[in-house]
Amino acid sequence: MARAATTSDVFNAIAEPQRREILVLLRAGERPVTELAEELGMTQPRASKHLRVLREVGLVRNRTAGKQRLYGLDARGLKPVHEWTGGFELFWNESFDRLDSYVQELKQTKQEG
Repeated sequence: MARAATTSDVFNAIAEPQRREILVLLRAGERPVTELAEELGMTQPRASKHLRVLREVGLVRNRTAGKQRLYGLDARGLKPVHEWTGGFELFWNESFDRLDSYVQELKQTKQEG
């Protein structure tokens, strides 16, 4: 089965680590592309390309403020990711419960020995 285009699927868009880093930076608020590029150690055109992808899948919005274009996070676009990962919550909770039981057994054994 062919992979969905990066610009049409939020999962493919966030598969790129630098795009995830951009989203993390935008959690703190709007920023111009030049700041994002500098923070991530990349060129402005490369940062713009990543922002375009994130904007096209609905994770980033932009607005003009004077001569600058500011980019901000639109976390509503992460809803499909949240819903999908939420399906694994039971698995993780059970894993942590088993780990906690094991740690308690180790502590008990240590106290008895």
